[in-house]
Amino acid sequence: MVAVLQTRGLLSLPANPKTRALVQPNGLKHRFLSLKPQTLVGSSLSSNGFSKLNSFSPKVNGFGQNERNLFICKAEAAAASDGQQPVFGEAEVEKKPKILGIEVDTMKKILPLGLMFFCILFNYTILRDTKDVLVVTAKGSSAEIIPFLKTWVNLPMAIGFMLLYTKLSNVLSKQALFYTVILPFIAFFGAFGFVLYPLSNYIHPEAFADKLLSVLGPRFLGPLAIIRIWSFCLFYVMAELWGSVVVSVLFWGFANQITTIDEAKRFYPLFGLGANVALIFSGRTVKYFSNMRKNLGPGVDGWAISLKGMMSIVVLMGFAICGLYWWTNNFVPLPERSVKKKKKPKMGTMESLKFLVSSRYIRDLATLVVAYGISINLVEVTWKSKLKAQFPSPNEYSSFMGDFSTATGIATFIMMLLSQYIFDKYGWGVAAKITPTVLLLTGVGFFSLILFGGPIAPGLASLGMTPLLAAVYVGALQNIFSKSAKYSLFDPCKEMAYIPLDEDTKVKGKAAIDVVCNPLGKSGGALIQQFMILTFGSLANSTPYLGGVLLVIVLAWLGAAKSLDTQFTALRKEEELEKEMERAAAVKIPVVSENDGGNGSLTSDSSNSPSEASTPRNN
Repeated sequence: MVAVLQTRGLLSLPANPKTRALVQPNGLKHRFLSLKPQTLVGSSLSSNGFSKLNSFSPKVNGFGQNERNLFICKAEAAAASDGQQPVFGEAEVEKKPKILGIEVDTMKKILPLGLMFFCILFNYTILRDTKDVLVVTAKGSSAEIIPFLKTWVNLPMAIGFMLLYTKLSNVLSKQALFYTVILPFIAFFGAFGFVLYPLSNYIHPEAFADKLLSVLGPRFLGPLAIIRIWSFCLFYVMAELWGSVVVSVLFWGFANQITTIDEAKRFYPLFGLGANVALIFSGRTVKYFSNMRKNLGPGVDGWAISLKGMMSIVVLMGFAICGLYWWTNNFVPLPERSVKKKKKPKMGTMESLKFLVSSRYIRDLATLVVAYGISINLVEVTWKSKLKAQFPSPNEYSSFMGDFSTATGIATFIMMLLSQYIFDKYGWGVAAKITPTVLLLTGVGFFSLILFGGPIAPGLASLGMTPLLAAVYVGALQNIFSKSAKYSLFDPCKEMAYIPLDEDTKVKGKAAIDVVCNPLGKSGGALIQQFMILTFGSLANSTPYLGGVLLVIVLAWLGAAKSLDTQFTALRKEEELEKEMERAAAVKIPVVSENDGGNGSLTSDSSNSPSEASTPRNN
């Protein structure tokens, strides 16, 4: 293979070079017999008036006594420009096989990741819809239980999990850590459908809760409901943790481990398309089981039968996730990372927390997650209270949530198609700012309808709707648009931001941010609502102030996104530079020299190597 050197001003060869014969100096025969020449495999120099040489020695004898170095040529410079072939001994990069324009190695990553995301979000949609039905429609409970659950149960359990996960990450391999975390989730959801729920009438202390309620008064209905339906609350928390732990920590952490930044920008939004098809199908699944209860005879607990069916699907999907994870680890090659970033000392739990808090990059990421949690919670809890008022029965509530999940999947699918264009055209910074902007605009519309529902009631009546039903639909649209923007833009942006980090910061930073900051944001929103209600007397009276809080939170969110955009760009450039330096260090750098006669020859930039001869070859 002849590699043609493209000079383009880097080096100048004579237009009419003189052909020089090799003059054998004394002792050259001895050198040929005593030394084994090292050939520079796969390269030769082809130019007018020059014979082709199959190798070059560090110092070629017979081309002149006084040699002076002209240029140090980087071995991959000419190859990198215009896609030319490599020169001066650089190994030729073989073209990898492709399928539909995508390399096979990349395809082996994307397909299992997309299927894993499909299964995880299929489960999450079923669990998310089921947990709301359980705690909101249960006897002796209402939507008021949700802020207390998120603040006093979900947040402590999330913190406890983060501490345990940080400890386990220091002693277990990544694969063992994945299985250790996900298998208890699968076991619990299977046990809930077939053991805990059928025994709920026996294990729930309803009489004790009634006695406490009569003593403390109705204002403690929410906290006492946690005791009254403790197994349902445990299911609620485990379903919330599935979203934080399995989706954010396990899946995205694994995806960041086996993909590069360029692959992430191209495929993170795309394989989310398959995941949001899961929202559509899982929404239909929930609606099917909800409607199935209507066809059962009297005295039959239809909800128990529905739970068994849905939890069986969750368990099967969980084992499918484990199988896909095992296959990917065994058959997909890991990408090259910068070696320098992997050399990090192990840190204890408190050291890890101090390190994460001291990092501006991690603080900005945490601000994004907390701000989303507070913002969505300020609107979502109010919407769910309206939803229960409109659909009081579990059957109607669950059926509406199935339609809601399907609509969310369709909207997110469309947003996923647009997201790759947004990333390519406008970059990470603009994509990260779209979600807070959408949430702010739709939230203002929802609160405005609640505030001014009375004056517009006649107009709504002409459309066949009441202000309550209109609030339910507008709140549903607000949640659909906000969640579709989150799944298609916010989540990929957040996960891309982890890729340039070192492994220790990536693992522990994700555990701290995704497991703790996510419920912290939701709990923060719940605490704000509780404070507003106690201060202004009711949720309706506090609505204008909640809108003001929403504005402040979104502005802080946008500021953190702008700051993180600057840091992310710098880290990415630094990582690319380090990879470039590592590749350059692994390549033999030749030196172009010129002899007295003006003809160009090659020498190696290695002054300490012994002189070796090269045998010319006639072609």
